[in-house]
Amino acid sequence: MSKANKSTIHVQGTSITVLAQREDSFISLTDIARTKNSERSDDLVRNWLRNRNTVEFLGIWERLNNADFNSVEFDGIKMQAGLNSFTLTPKQWIEKVNAIGIVSNTGRYGGTYAHKDIAFEFASWISVEFKLYLIKEFQRLKQDENLRLSQTWNLNRTLSKLNYRIHTDAVQTHLIPSAITAAQAAITYASEADLLNVALFGLTAKQWRDGNAALEGNMRDHATIEQLLVLANLESMNAEFIHMGLAQAERLKRLNATAIRQMQVLTSDVVLRQLREV
Repeated sequence: MSKANKSTIHVQGTSITVLAQREDSFISLTDIARTKNSERSDDLVRNWLRNRNTVEFLGIWERLNNADFNSVEFDGIKMQAGLNSFTLTPKQWIEKVNAIGIVSNTGRYGGTYAHKDIAFEFASWISVEFKLYLIKEFQRLKQDENLRLSQTWNLNRTLSKLNYRIHTDAVQTHLIPSAITAAQAAITYASEADLLNVALFGLTAKQWRDGNAALEGNMRDHATIEQLLVLANLESMNAEFIHMGLAQAERLKRLNATAIRQMQVLTSDVVLRQLREV
């Protein structure tokens, strides 16, 4: 598994490692197995893999989630599953069928990990009671993570609003003649807001509404944390560009280049992992 964020949950006195990678969570089968036998955790995982029901379950999961699943090789494994002579290790399963639901790691996060769907199935094989407690603690972990993300989103939304005030003040001072009406001034404000929208989202507000008629609010209400942070930066930059007297076309080029560069940085695996650890 490539770069992932590590968390630990505690289930009936046992520490269970959870690795989060973008939208997926992988739970340590090795840690789960230790609750049954701390000295033979790897043997327990291999014994579980020998079970015919396990092989069938894994095959169905891969078919549903893995476009590159080797179903031909799987059929051969399925025919052998359950026989006394049948053996299967996590690495063999991964290599033979190109599986993505189970991961065998070495080094820092060493051990056997599985997608949460599969990990819960393994936990049930170990102990139904343990599985229920595992699910409860995993859900608690996800709720805590979502709360932190929500707080971060709200903070960036607030920063964006504050910077928007700086931005509109610059528009009022340098771009709006004193003799025009309030309605005419609103056109200029909207134009500058759309300048930021195009620089970051590639769309004007109207274009977004036309393409998302079923959604409530505007494109900024549906922006990601990273987009809101970049938007806040762009608003401050555009205010300075306006004070410098730069033409709108030149400002758009500079803002778009900045938006691309900052989004590339903020959406990199390294930065995403650091944000999760905050």
